Amino acid sequence: MVLKRMFSRGALARERAPGSRSRRKRAKTQRFAPGNLRAPGRKFVVVTTAALPWMTGTSVNPLLRAVYLARGDDTREVTLMVPWLAKADQAIVYPRETTFETPSEQETYIRRWANERVGFEARIKITFYPGRYATDKGSIVPVGDIARRVPKGDRDVAILEEPEHLCWFHPGARWTSRFKHVVGIIHTNYLEYARREENGAQKEQVLRWINHLTTRCHTHKVIKLSDAVQDYARSITQNVHGVSNGFIEGGRAKAKAIKKEGSAAFRRGAYFIGKCIWAKGYSELLHVVGDFNEKYAKGKKGALEMDVYGDGDDFAVVKSAIAEQNLPLRLLGRLDHADPKILDYKVFVNPSLSDVVATTSAEALAMGKFVVCAEHASNAFFATFTNCRTYSNMDEFAKCMREVMTTTPKPMTDEELHRLTWDAATERLLDSAAPCGDTKYTLKSHVADWFTARFHYALVASESLRCLIGGGAGTLEPPEDLSKWDPDSWSGGLMDRKMT
Repeated sequence: MVLKRMFSRGALARERAPGSRSRRKRAKTQRFAPGNLRAPGRKFVVVTTAALPWMTGTSVNPLLRAVYLARGDDTREVTLMVPWLAKADQAIVYPRETTFETPSEQETYIRRWANERVGFEARIKITFYPGRYATDKGSIVPVGDIARRVPKGDRDVAILEEPEHLCWFHPGARWTSRFKHVVGIIHTNYLEYARREENGAQKEQVLRWINHLTTRCHTHKVIKLSDAVQDYARSITQNVHGVSNGFIEGGRAKAKAIKKEGSAAFRRGAYFIGKCIWAKGYSELLHVVGDFNEKYAKGKKGALEMDVYGDGDDFAVVKSAIAEQNLPLRLLGRLDHADPKILDYKVFVNPSLSDVVATTSAEALAMGKFVVCAEHASNAFFATFTNCRTYSNMDEFAKCMREVMTTTPKPMTDEELHRLTWDAATERLLDSAAPCGDTKYTLKSHVADWFTARFHYALVASESLRCLIGGGAGTLEPPEDLSKWDPDSWSGGLMDRKMT
């Protein structure tokens, strides 16, 4: 059945771009020669897997990327494409009393947040695609062929934020057959998450293969934010994230206060902020704080106490574990990292080993704080900053904490601050997204990509197979009206989030 679907006329028709033979030939030429991404009039579509008010990296960073891409060139057209959730899923994912009746209501919310965060009017278009919150995965799964929601005249450059995630269950033609140039940006270390689940070793190997398959099918170029993630075809490693101007200005103000007041400029000690699930650094946080206080602290005065901000699926069990281990961690719930009270903290501790690049670490550095993080590929970019301290074992962690709790961060240099900005990140993106000189589309690679795409399509174009592999029931075809959409409760497949 799978082979029949691979070579069916319908499958082949979906792969072909519509139109005459000459138009298909021209599209093929454009696909392999995308030209200068800085050329005037280019059209970018930034597609991501989450949307505000869900305060997660894949909602915030793609939004800011789109805003700064549009700001960099008045002739550049930028569209941000985000998931629309039905009311039942909104109630699970979004903060209390923050739900929307229509996509236009949510667009207004997103624009207002963006304008306040960046300090200028965001010159972007915002469109929505239907998505389901997969409770077994803790993430949003697109419904239907979302590439078809992009008008043909706008199909120039696609930036797929989390291309593997967007395309796990993508039931349509390859993104590369519809856009002149497709860039994937890898945000999340899904292998690390899979590794921590029941039967983690087996899940990790399967997911590694699936991620490689989907990104190879649907992208011309892959940007890894760090080398904490697996290898991908046609990839480059570059941190293309930045931080909002509010964090930069907060850091400049704190630098002036440090010169005037010294350590008194900070009225609070150490903190951690992040989505409250074990895999987002909470396992490591409880470990390092527990070990430090048991083996390295000299009495109660030397104990490491921290405020912890964040909520999520594991909030209750994390809170219970903190109480059971009698750890001096105050779990304070959700808080925006840009909240003024955060400026009072001197030290941001981020022991996570599952990040690809932690936006919160960049924001903390921008605000003039010490950042203490693990010596890990995800932190290679931050390790080059004056106020960052890294550790590879508990002895080094204890040494770092003693230093940062008794000294004052140095003011950030202008060069360091610029490297953290979205303006600098956008320039790094445009450099990294261009095809590499050694990226060659040989006949062998064409054939391999084609067969890979056909095999993937055969799996996900069947409702029953989608359900079996975790795509969810009712996700093959999109709803006609997003505002009136009321799908059944989510039901997953073979993959789950049972922790070991």
